[in-house]
Amino acid sequence: MKHFRVSFIVTALCLAASAWWGYTHGGLSTALTAVGIAAILAVMEVSLSFDNAVVNASVLKTWDEFWKKLFLGVGIIIAVFGMRLLFPLVIVAVAADLGMGDVWKMALENPKEYSMHLTNHHAEVAAFGGMFLLLVFLNFLFDDEKEHHWLGHFEEKLGSLGKVSSISVMIAIGALMASLSMVAEGQKMVVLMSGLWGILIYVGVDVLSNMLEKSEEGGGEVGDMVKRGGIGGFLYLEVLDASFSFDGVIGAFAITNDVVIIMLGLAIGAMFVRSLTVYLVDKGTLDQFVYLEHGAHYAIGILAFIMLASMKYHVPEMVTGLAGVAFIGASVWSSIRYRKRMEAMGLGHKELVDVK
Repeated sequence: MKHFRVSFIVTALCLAASAWWGYTHGGLSTALTAVGIAAILAVMEVSLSFDNAVVNASVLKTWDEFWKKLFLGVGIIIAVFGMRLLFPLVIVAVAADLGMGDVWKMALENPKEYSMHLTNHHAEVAAFGGMFLLLVFLNFLFDDEKEHHWLGHFEEKLGSLGKVSSISVMIAIGALMASLSMVAEGQKMVVLMSGLWGILIYVGVDVLSNMLEKSEEGGGEVGDMVKRGGIGGFLYLEVLDASFSFDGVIGAFAITNDVVIIMLGLAIGAMFVRSLTVYLVDKGTLDQFVYLEHGAHYAIGILAFIMLASMKYHVPEMVTGLAGVAFIGASVWSSIRYRKRMEAMGLGHKELVDVK
């Protein structure tokens, strides 16, 4: 429970803030409604982002306590206030050609207009997030150094394609070009630019990580920090969280138009996702369930395609959440079968891999 202690404290504070906000805007009944909606949003955020936590854990597992605490501390501030509050405000400010103060006033006093601006620019955000998440999935799928292959020889053959330079970027650009057929003629250029920015940022973070790893080989101070944690990895996780979070923000407006309650509810969910990430690392869950990381990445791949499809078609948040849960559940089941088979054969972890 120590991993979730701060999350429970944040939950209590956010629910109390929700109750106060509701009470000041409509009395006791509104306060109870606000608390209930905040709780629902928190559960929705955790269900949509569980696969995000697993992927985060796969990156964090080699980091020391300093970087873990930085990710849980500074990272949660960026996740809650940056991506779930500030980023949507910036989008509306740019779209409506208004100042940040005016947009914040709009969010509080005219939430329907605020949500309308966000919805109208969903295609650009979906292109950005879809491209970033698709590259996360493709680079995992085409990793020829993976020790385990959930889909057997088929996945192993796909992994061997990773030897082909830039194949992931080529497929991502192809998917982006194909997705342009789903948007109106007047939107195609801005959607294309948004998708290219998603690809550029993913590649840029990867380049930064490689540059810092070269510093590590030279024994520099920055390189030592990368070894213990990861500046590039930290940026990667924050952009990954951004790609996940904005879809949740859009979905939250289907439940309520109150931007304050949305922020408080999603903040609770974001905090639990962070705590769950650290829990998975500390408990070595990824080592115990060898296909869990696979399930999370396949869930991310499905989410990427859902985001691209959402540029034209409405995909209920329930479908998105259940798709991720289904992949993760299947990967846990496969991992348990793998472990039982290993125990039955009386082989060690490495030996069983060689047998396969």
